[in-house]
Amino acid sequence: MTLKLGIPKGSLQEATIQLFARAGFNIYVSTRSYFPAIDDPEIECMLIRAQEMARYVCDGVLDAGLTGQDWIAEHRLGGGGRHSLTSIADLVYAKQSFGKVRWVLAAPEESRFRAPQDFSGATIATELVRVTKAYFDRLSVPVNVEFSWGATEVKPPVLADGIVEVTETGSSLRANRLRILDTVMESNTQLVANDEALADGWKRTKIENIALLLRAAIEAQGRVGLMLNVRRADLDKVLALLPALQRPTISSLSDEQWVAVNTIIEERTVRDLIPKVKAAGGQGIVEYPLNKIVV
Repeated sequence: MTLKLGIPKGSLQEATIQLFARAGFNIYVSTRSYFPAIDDPEIECMLIRAQEMARYVCDGVLDAGLTGQDWIAEHRLGGGGRHSLTSIADLVYAKQSFGKVRWVLAAPEESRFRAPQDFSGATIATELVRVTKAYFDRLSVPVNVEFSWGATEVKPPVLADGIVEVTETGSSLRANRLRILDTVMESNTQLVANDEALADGWKRTKIENIALLLRAAIEAQGRVGLMLNVRRADLDKVLALLPALQRPTISSLSDEQWVAVNTIIEERTVRDLIPKVKAAGGQGIVEYPLNKIVV
């Protein structure tokens, strides 16, 4: 038995493959194939655009897949598919960072548009058409929403009055002299599965195990392990310096006057922390990378 798993093609592709690698799955993509190889014989991968992932999972073409909350919402507003869709894991990572993205309403800096209500009767260009229509409907602002095939930032003011576009940092919008007026929705990646796959015991277990490992890989992002030895007399001074996921692990050494300390810390704090730990009596200090943290 195999699990048919959709990997998002496009902007999320490389970040997803890297996340799977940290989770212990090596995915090998060929430029000539939409069916990447994976070093797990129980998984069959297929590259699918994130925009279409929910549809193919709902239609049963795929058992599970990774896509954004934005495209799940867009799919559901269009009426769904043959099967219901369930989110198995909330995976906060994006193209450039381990964070959420935003779909924002933006307009040219020099335009008259300062708030969503100013767009009454205006034209909005976006790839996220149904969600954008629902957003303006909630505000009771009548607008013309047009699908954008790409390069959405360059369309105002000639081809559209404003846009709804996805951003992580806002740098592309600023480069095109666009001002962000509101956030339409926030989104991050989800591992989703259809009800038919989840009704199968083997597939459910496989999907849940993948979710566990992906969450563990994200949890480890930006963290490192720290090991050191310290005299018992200096232990309290060292412990006062060490943050931890829960609390440091203390182990006795063969010399009863010494203990080993093992903890997990934020990587960005290491350069300041290690000299302080050394000054407090820590010795044999070792920093090591982490691939997964299961909490």
